[in-house]
Amino acid sequence: MNADRRFAAISDRLSSEIAVARLHAEHLRMAEALLFASADPLTAAELAEKLPAGARIERLLEDLAAYYSGRGVVLLKVAGGYAFRTAPDLSHLMAKDVVEPRKLSRAALETLAIVAYHQPVTRAEIEEIRGVSVSRGTIDQ
Repeated sequence: MNADRRFAAISDRLSSEIAVARLHAEHLRMAEALLFASADPLTAAELAEKLPAGARIERLLEDLAAYYSGRGVVLLKVAGGYAFRTAPDLSHLMAKDVVEPRKLSRAALETLAIVAYHQPVTRAEIEEIRGVSVSRGTIDQ
């Protein structure tokens, strides 16, 4: 009989721990979704407002930071709040190579117009139409 009571107590305690773990996992999912969807960093107070009462915000943030460490995104404290950011070692992948378009010179535009209207056209024909000699740089552009 004594063994039955101990077994029942252990079973109740395990059931309670499982329920707490499931609740924590659900709160973790909610916090993760809020942080991913937010355009601005969220403070712990803002998370507490949006999550159900009893959610352990600091623990949730610690668990998310631990889960995402070493992944492509990490949870960082930014501007007094928390936000997901690209992992620092992968930031080079986010660099944007910007090619500034150069404006074409008047001579290049004239040459381009001639080529567009008279294809195929030779350099001599372009010079004849324009009335001036075409420099090498004009055609190379």
